[in-house]
Amino acid sequence: MTFYELLVFVHIFSAILGMGPGFVMIYIVTKAETMTELRHAYDIRNRLHIFVMVGGTLLLITGLWMGFLNSYLFSQGWYVTSLVLYLIALGLGPTMLSPKSKPVKALLKEHQGEVIPPEYYTLSRKLFFYERLENMLFLIIIALMILKPF
Repeated sequence: MTFYELLVFVHIFSAILGMGPGFVMIYIVTKAETMTELRHAYDIRNRLHIFVMVGGTLLLITGLWMGFLNSYLFSQGWYVTSLVLYLIALGLGPTMLSPKSKPVKALLKEHQGEVIPPEYYTLSRKLFFYERLENMLFLIIIALMILKPF
């Protein structure tokens, strides 16, 4: 196995490790019916987010490294488009996801009782919109990586 093939292997493995959990993070919390279940679901989400961060970081590093080893990739539309979309998706974290998740986290911490307040659904709907947008970007990136259409 060449070093480049090792990078491809790590890149694909990182996609599975990093993106896979990201696609189920919304679903995990939507089945909660009480505040205890909701808090537990968000705890699971936070644990899964570690995989997303590690896998996502490895994806960027290995993807760029492959590009530097084979500079022709930077002339391929699918590669450049994937890289730009990935950077946009990464930028959504601190610009949109973090600000939208802070009120949800505060509500989970401060709310008393077992009934999920209506305010949570309003806040989570806004957060999940951006998470779904990010997931769509990742699906487009995956399709570009597989199909290499241009």
